[in-house]
Amino acid sequence: MIGSWSPSGALVGALAAVGMLLIWAGLPVRRRITLMDRVAPYVRDTPRPSRLLASTPNDARVATFLAPVFAALGARLESILGGTESVRRRLQRAGLAADVDRFRAEQVLWGVAGGLAGGLLGGLILLTGGSPVRALLFIFVGIGGGVVAKDLHLSRLASRREQVMLAEFPTIAELLALSVAAGEGAVGSLDRVARLSHGELAGELSRCLADARAGASLPNALQGLADRTGLPSLSRFVDGIVIAVDRGTPLAEVLRAQAQDVREEGRRLIMEAGGKKEIAMMAPVVFLILPITIVFAAFPGFSFLNFTL
Repeated sequence: MIGSWSPSGALVGALAAVGMLLIWAGLPVRRRITLMDRVAPYVRDTPRPSRLLASTPNDARVATFLAPVFAALGARLESILGGTESVRRRLQRAGLAADVDRFRAEQVLWGVAGGLAGGLLGGLILLTGGSPVRALLFIFVGIGGGVVAKDLHLSRLASRREQVMLAEFPTIAELLALSVAAGEGAVGSLDRVARLSHGELAGELSRCLADARAGASLPNALQGLADRTGLPSLSRFVDGIVIAVDRGTPLAEVLRAQAQDVREEGRRLIMEAGGKKEIAMMAPVVFLILPITIVFAAFPGFSFLNFTL
């Protein structure tokens, strides 16, 4: 029939059309570098336009409307929990803005989410004929669990970032030593390594350079880097650079020694982690495998005794 059509044929035709469009989009002519891509590396450091000029979406309007409510709840939570300095310290270690009020508002959101999850479980308990007290208990446990989970999440972010920085530190120190040995000064070496490297520690070095260019002295900027992190090795590294800059001692040797110390510390941490894992592996051996082995070894004897009796 002329007017009939086949769904499988239409699907094959649509797939063929999509394939032809993808081939056309992937042609070298279509992948030319635009003027924006050419200019972007030279205007990367320019200030961003104000957010006031951008249009506000609907979800942003809702967030703005609810912001005072969450701010008030966050302030109430802060008065109950306290620990402002600890939160600010962990926010800096995690590479986040040291805004405790924002963190408390996020804690309130996590608590609300936990309360909703607990409310769902409480509703299921009520539907199955459970006690209303138990349902309310689930709600309160969910709220507390959400608040604690947000706090633990921040601590985990800080620890993970410090581990990444500790892994990047020997390479960064070696690059700084090579740059200093090549004849560049401390500021020039930091600038070169920060531009050529990528990672958390390179970002902190860029921030130190920004502070130094804003008017702070290099030792004070480096001390700010040590204060924002909780790594003793990085603090020793900063102290070594500050002393070398102040007293005029060879900076390359100091950087190489610091890199070697960090490598030794990383090796020691790996050995400690291996020892802990070895002890943890003994638990299933002692409490699972060994009792089963004893049962298999002693059961035939006991069965033979019972059979003879």
